[in-house]
Amino acid sequence: MAEIEIHHGGEHADDPGAKRVGLMVGVIGVVLAIVTIVAHREHTKAVIDRTEANDAWAYYQAKKIREHVSAVGAEIVRAVGSESPRVELAVGKLEEQSKKYIADAEQAKAEADHKDDETKRSERLALRLDLGEGFIELGLVLSSLYFLGRQRMFPLAGGGAALIGALTAASALLL
Repeated sequence: MAEIEIHHGGEHADDPGAKRVGLMVGVIGVVLAIVTIVAHREHTKAVIDRTEANDAWAYYQAKKIREHVSAVGAEIVRAVGSESPRVELAVGKLEEQSKKYIADAEQAKAEADHKDDETKRSERLALRLDLGEGFIELGLVLSSLYFLGRQRMFPLAGGGAALIGALTAASALLL
């Protein structure tokens, strides 16, 4: 009876570069996973920041509307009322409310501007992380092509692209 020979990775056994490239692909994959997670978290933060900024602007708008209503109310009371102390008391109260709403609106505007700045920062950070992620993915694919073509240029180009991506993603920490 003839023996059946089973080869286990025969063509890879005589290629010492395959083990190094395989390790490099694994490391690039880990870096890609980390950058992807950080990018997703930053996108989530940007959405939350935008929502908070929108809420702050809505609050500002509500204060401005209340200020206007108080001012109009004071004008109406003056126009309709007489010079009685009761009318003056109502006008004084409406003008006091209007001043309070002006101060509240300024505080709300400052908070909304701050939230807008946070949103812009998060969006810039997320964009930089996305660019880094794209280059790292490109590096992973190029490096993996070594196993099909056995050409040394693939892991070199892939390593370069992955390095550019990692540096781009890391530069997001400087923003």
